[in-house]
Amino acid sequence: MEIREKITADVKSAMLAKDSVKLNTLRFLQSAIKNKEIDSRPTPITADDVMAVIKKLVKQRKESIEQFTTANRMDLADQESAELKVLEAYMPTQMSQADVEKIVNDVIASVGAKSVKDMGTVMKETQARTAGQADGKMISEIIKAKLAALPV
Repeated sequence: MEIREKITADVKSAMLAKDSVKLNTLRFLQSAIKNKEIDSRPTPITADDVMAVIKKLVKQRKESIEQFTTANRMDLADQESAELKVLEAYMPTQMSQADVEKIVNDVIASVGAKSVKDMGTVMKETQARTAGQADGKMISEIIKAKLAALPV
């Protein structure tokens, strides 16, 4: 089943279950996908485009949770957390930190990175190899630590 069909089916089941958080989150997701579709006309959007929209919304939720927690607005942070949980159900399974570290080590060796100046090259290749299965922030932190630890 295509991801858009799954979202539509989940909207229907959320309506029947009267799950307002899930329903509102999925309607917002459908709206964001529709906006992406309008922006990319006349070419139709692909499953990768839909996944990019979902990733963007997940990232927004995580940033909002962080800001609301800092501002001591737990009511809003809890609401964003509930929405995040719904959106993460559509994301591919995430790699563990150990798996990402192994990939980063392989990339550093294959690219021949020698210092933090090579971070962009390593980051680009690592993101290509993880194919959306790892958080960009986690990848960045691991690469920074590994490159800083390299002997000069």
